[in-house]
Amino acid sequence: MSDETPDSLIPYDDIVQEALRAVVGRVLGQIVDNGSELPGNHHFYITFKTGAPGVDIPKALRERFPDEMTIVLQNKFWDLEVDEEGFSVGLSFNAVPSKLDIPYSAITAFVDPAVDFGLQFQATVADMAPEPHEDAENDKAEERAAIVGSEDGSNVVTVDFGKKN
Repeated sequence: MSDETPDSLIPYDDIVQEALRAVVGRVLGQIVDNGSELPGNHHFYITFKTGAPGVDIPKALRERFPDEMTIVLQNKFWDLEVDEEGFSVGLSFNAVPSKLDIPYSAITAFVDPAVDFGLQFQATVADMAPEPHEDAENDKAEERAAIVGSEDGSNVVTVDFGKKN
């Protein structure tokens, strides 16, 4: 027996990442089906790679957040649309309305702090190291909660399969 794990011919990590990103689409789709009303205290922090293929955000936001950005869907959002590839939403940044188009493949984290639930994803943009950046400040009512939930990591799913070269 060998101690080395053989290379898989089945891309398990990609399959799992795609399935978990589908959870985001399903949750957002339920919000749309509910008239874009968030039930109870639910609200979402969605972090995504701004330079990922298919991301369409205003130029000023792309300049301010050249690598990664976190948006908050809570009180002030509109025109939420969801499809199989991603979602679009209207948000206000410093009182300036903006439309964002975000494919699921660009998402690196999805958190609902109301129930201590979070998902973290491998970046699909070629190994871009995150640069320091400011919070998006999209007219949110409360300060940003910790992305990973509680200190012990309960209800947080992190999938990170090591890639072999």
